[in-house]
Parts: sequence; C-alpha cells; structure tokens
Amino acid sequence: MTVKDVEYLAHLARIQLTTDELQRFRGQLDEILAYVEKLKGAATEGVAPTSHVLELANVFREDQVQPSLPLEETLANAPDRQGPFFKVPRIIEPTS
Repeated sequence: MTVKDVEYLAHLARIQLTTDELQRFRGQLDEILAYVEKLKGAATEGVAPTSHVLELANVFREDQVQPSLPLEETLANAPDRQGPFFKVPRIIEPTS
C-alpha cells in the first residue's frame, strides 16, 4: 500500500487527510491487508458457512391481549393534548 493508494481511498471517501494521517493509515492498511492474506491461507474445506457462531433463538414472548389503560388515565400527564390525542410540536415544516 502506497501513500498514493491512501490518497486515492481518501478521495473516494471524500475525506481530507494530513501527511501524518496518510503515513499512519498507510501502515494500518498494510497490516490489515497482510492479515487478510494470512486468512486466505486458512483451511476452510468442509466448514459450512455461518452467519452467527452461536445458534440464535427468539427472545420475544408471545403476544397476549390485555386491557389498555383508560383514555383519561393515559393522557393524565400529557403536557398538551388535543381531544383524545397527545399534542406535540411540529418538527417537519409543511411542503408548499
């Protein structure tokens, strides 16, 4: 990996790097690429591809229908309300 390669990558990423950063990242990228080359030599024949090392299990509980809070109790601590709804400040300006 050359400094020119790092400059090109920085250009693609649209970031500006100082001369010190170019040198530091050149060394770091060299180490990363050397490690990738080392991994290419690992014996993986007969090893099934996996997306997770451990088996995943759903931790969610089953939905259970339960009664809701009464409307007045739900809105009791609302700082502002409009009818049966919470009223919140507009955060997106209307278009047109």
